[in-house]
Amino acid sequence: MTDIIEFKNVSKSFGTLRVLEDFDFKVRKGEKVTLIGPSGSGKSTVLRILMTLEPFQDGSITIDGTSYHQPGGKGPFKANARHLFDIRKRVGMLFQHFNLFPHMTVLRNITEAPVSVLKLSRAEADERARELLSMVGLEDKASSFPAQLSGGQQQRVAIARALAMRPSVLLFDEPTSALDPELVGEVLNVIRKLAAEHDLTMLMVTHEMRFAREISDRVCMFDRGKIVEEGRPSELLVRPSHPRTVSFLGAVLGEGVGGLGDDGDQADPARAEKPPGPRGDTKLFAAG
Repeated sequence: MTDIIEFKNVSKSFGTLRVLEDFDFKVRKGEKVTLIGPSGSGKSTVLRILMTLEPFQDGSITIDGTSYHQPGGKGPFKANARHLFDIRKRVGMLFQHFNLFPHMTVLRNITEAPVSVLKLSRAEADERARELLSMVGLEDKASSFPAQLSGGQQQRVAIARALAMRPSVLLFDEPTSALDPELVGEVLNVIRKLAAEHDLTMLMVTHEMRFAREISDRVCMFDRGKIVEEGRPSELLVRPSHPRTVSFLGAVLGEGVGGLGDDGDQADPARAEKPPGPRGDTKLFAAG
């Protein structure tokens, strides 16, 4: 399967603090990858760099064969505004906080970027938005404003808004961490549906380990700006081999050494891990 994302010898610093150093990382098209690790280990920085929210100093990054840096590029991003714009159209991101426009209706929040950036007609954008609202179970909320929605509903709108741009890659930065516990499930169910039914490349930072085991093709353990261990979730989250992974999972899960037990997650057979590969219909997310 073709690599859609490649980091090669990437270094990133915040002042004197080196967050990534000689970092190498690849993601295959359609792959679902979860990044785990302690705060400050570099995993969210990887997502923010991919979204062009943060520049990187050294090395190279490509998405679908396009380099983030341009030859002779100027400024911190080493690329002009048009080039960065073209990259951003390929990447969608879900944040911890929903970042919806409070003065716009749900429908307008979803259609604004497709109309202004992709130059869709208002009718085309509305049709796309209503399809996506139906997919996330909010077709009756099109005329509502964000303040009228629960946190879980707002995050589902944010998912629909990201998908409306038809990204090649969708990034999730702890999408449930700002939600009340009883609202987490409704957002995870939408992400679960995306992972199971659509051939969409997904990178997720989360502390929801059982959920990561369920939806991921691969899990990567970060520590001090490097991936210290990676593998299939049924292996890494059950029988981790690196001492740092063992201690991290023990702290997060509170279940002692060894990560998630073979039956410790009490997984429903209907949610058993699926092999990597294309999933379902991609109509909603096809480019164009």
